[in-house]
Amino acid sequence: MKIEETVLKGCFLITPTVFEDNRGYFYESYKENYFREIIGVPIVFVQENQSKSDFGVIRGLHLQLGNDNMQAKLVRAIQGIILDVAVDLRPESPSFGEYVACILSEENRQQLFVPRGFAHGISILSKTATIHYKTDNYYAPESESGIVYNDQDLNIDWQIPLKDIRTSDKDLLLPTLKEFSKKYV
Repeated sequence: MKIEETVLKGCFLITPTVFEDNRGYFYESYKENYFREIIGVPIVFVQENQSKSDFGVIRGLHLQLGNDNMQAKLVRAIQGIILDVAVDLRPESPSFGEYVACILSEENRQQLFVPRGFAHGISILSKTATIHYKTDNYYAPESESGIVYNDQDLNIDWQIPLKDIRTSDKDLLLPTLKEFSKKYV
C-alpha cells in the first residue's frame, strides 16, 4: 500500500498493492497501524456508508461543523468512476479554500483520505458508480453545511457537461465559499 500526501496537508491518496492470479485479486484496502503511522493522527472509523448514482450526479460539497461533529472520510469507488473532491475549509490553514480532485475507480482502486475540516464532494463519470466510505464520526444532520458545487471562486471542473449535471435541491442551497467564510471563519 502506498500512501501519498496531496498538495493539501493532511489529505492523502492511497494506492493499494494488488495481488492478481487466475483466481482473481486480493489487496488490503485499509491497515490501521500503517495508516496511522503515515498520516500521523489516530483515526478510529465508526461508520461506513455506501451510495450508488448514475452519470452526471454531483453530491456535495458537504461537511459537518463543530469539533464534536466533524468527520474525516476514507473514500473509494467500488464500481465505476468518480471524481472525488476535497476542499480545505480549516480556518487556520494556509491552503484554506483550495481543493484537490482525484479520479477514483474500480480499476485504480485508489482511495482518498479527507481529513476533518474539509468539504467533500463527488461527481459520477461512468454510467453508474458505487461509492463506499468510512467516517470517524457519526452523521449529525444538525451540523450539516458545505459549499455549493458550482462556486465561482473554487471553479471546480466536475468533468460533466452542464446539461447532464444532476444534484439535490438541498445541495443547491449550500453557501458559496465567500458566504461560508463570512459566517464561519
